Amino acid sequence: MTLSHNGDPDPYHGYKLRYINPATGGSPMPTIGAFMALLPGGFNTAPYRSTDGTIFCCGEGSGVTEIDGGASIAWVKGDVFVIPSWQLYRHCSDEGGVLFTASDRPAQEKLGLWREERR
Repeated sequence: MTLSHNGDPDPYHGYKLRYINPATGGSPMPTIGAFMALLPGGFNTAPYRSTDGTIFCCGEGSGVTEIDGGASIAWVKGDVFVIPSWQLYRHCSDEGGVLFTASDRPAQEKLGLWREERR
């Protein structure tokens, strides 16, 4: 994927692309943001959390998402899972994967409520 030729992956998200509406330069919808993340094979993200609730859909590959408190979600192509607001998590993928995400981040940003924590 061309995205992986643009330097090292972000330690919290891998190679992450934010979708925008070309007519406005903003999110595809006023209150919903959309992103795509490529996790290279053998890549484990650093722990991360944010105030937006996020829906994940695996488009390729497989992995496990570890959630603070001991829960783990194994995912493969076609799986959908949710990380609630302000839950610490990290992705681990031996073979690599592509995760599409949607969240209410744009609405929270407009209201001045969105925040994140990178550990």
